[in-house]
Order: sequence, then C-alpha cells, then structure tokens
Amino acid sequence: MLIYNTTYQVELAEARNLVIWLSECYIPQVEENGKLSHPRLTQIISHQEADSECFSLQWEVEDTATLHRWHTEQGMKLNEELMKIFRDKVVGFPTLMEVIK
Repeated sequence: MLIYNTTYQVELAEARNLVIWLSECYIPQVEENGKLSHPRLTQIISHQEADSECFSLQWEVEDTATLHRWHTEQGMKLNEELMKIFRDKVVGFPTLMEVIK
C-alpha cells in the first residue's frame, strides 16, 4: 500500500478557506472517484511561520498505476481548480510513500 501526501503552505488569510474547500469540495470529489481512500487532513505544527500555515492531506492508494490513472482522470483538474480559486496564495507539493509495516 502507498500513501499519497500533499503538503500545502497557505497564506494565513486563506488558511480557513483552504481547509473548507478541501473538506467540502476536494475530498468528497476524490472519494467519489474511488481510486484514493481514507483521507486524512492534518495541520502541520512543527514548521510554523508568522505569515502562513501548513496542512497535509494524505490518501491511501493501491499502487502507482492507480495513482497515475487518478491523476490523469481527476487530479490535474482538481489542481487547476485549486489554482483558479487560491492563485499564488497556496503552494502544494506531493510526496509518495510506501507503508513498510
């Protein structure tokens, strides 16, 4: 099993809006697709800055082929939507991890 994580850094003024959008729009749409499962949205508290907040959104995914299909079918469109809404106020970067135990 793999964990697909995206870490988001967002300006303080948009942090609440990002959490709402992820919780009410992004996560439900991804869950409907069925390729990613068990979402976990967390706030990162170890690297706090005065002008921004960081969040992590993690999903379980069966394998890299499934993740690639999700990314081409849905992920790119959702990322475009995120960029239209938040523009340069949010930066995200993905990490793919393998569960070893």
